[in-house]
Parts: sequence; structure tokens; C-alpha cells
Amino acid sequence: MNQLIISAATEGEEVNPLLPNPWEMGVVLAGFAVLMYIVVKFVVPMFEKTFAERAEAIEGGIAKAEQAQAEASAALEEYKQQLTDARAEANRIREEARAEGAQILADLKAKAAAESARITEQAHAAIESERQAAVVSLRSEVGTLATTLAGRIVGEALTDDQRAARVVDRFLADLETQSAGAAK
Repeated sequence: MNQLIISAATEGEEVNPLLPNPWEMGVVLAGFAVLMYIVVKFVVPMFEKTFAERAEAIEGGIAKAEQAQAEASAALEEYKQQLTDARAEANRIREEARAEGAQILADLKAKAAAESARITEQAHAAIESERQAAVVSLRSEVGTLATTLAGRIVGEALTDDQRAARVVDRFLADLETQSAGAAK
């Protein structure tokens, strides 16, 4: 090209450096047209296809993310509901256990009171029977002592059982009268 400019300058023609050479321009335009055809025919469809795939993947990903978000929200709500139900159930069980514990405690107190009353009644009965046994034992011993003492005082032996029983009964009656009078 430089030779062309140089050869044109040597022939006497004046070459304008601002105007392009028409042959050069034609070759460049033809190369550009071939390159443009290749780009439009092969490269652009590949870019468009890749762009469409990426757009579809992004939109699908967004849809999947929204669906996953919705599922997560639903699962969270279900979890919260289950947690609320579980807390309510725990409170119900706790209240039932508390009521059952109070009932058991009341039953145990009633049983303890009944057992205490039974033991007290048995103790009173045992004490009464022991008192009766002691009274009977004391009567016989006091009777024997009284007849012996009366025999010594009177100077004769009180071997008659009926007489001895009367003397003992009179003596005990006098004792009871004296103890009753002293208690008042």
C-alpha cells in the first residue's frame, strides 16, 4: 500500500492522505461482510442459545428458590404449630400430674388419718383391756390382802369365802367412794 502511494506520487498524481484507497476499502468491506456473515450465522446463535439457557436456568433457579422458600415457610408454620401443640400437651400433662399428685396426697392423708384412728382405737382398747385385767388382778390381790389384814385386826381367820368376798367388796366400795370424793 505504501508502495501504491509512493508510485502514485511519483507518477505525478497527487494523493490525498485523508481519502481512503477504493481497492483497500473494497477488500476491507468484503472481509467485514464475510466476518459479519460468520458472526451472524454461527456466533450470535450460540450466544443467544447460551443466554437463553442461562436465563432459563436463572428463572428456574428463582422459581425453585421461591418454591423452596414457600416450603420452608410452610414447614416453619407446621413446626410452630407442632411446638404450640406440644407445649399445650405438656401443660395438660403437667396439670393432670399435679391433680393426680394432689389426689394421691389426699388419699394418703386420709389413709394415714384412718390408720392413726385405727391404731389409736386399738391402743385405747388395749389400754382398757389391760386396765380391766389390772383391776381384776388388783381386786383379787387387794381382796386377799384385805382378808388377811382384817383377820389380823379382828383376831380370827376369815376363811369363809362368802364372808371374805363381802368384806372385800365393802372395802373396795369404801375405797371407790373415798377416791370419788377426793376427785371432786
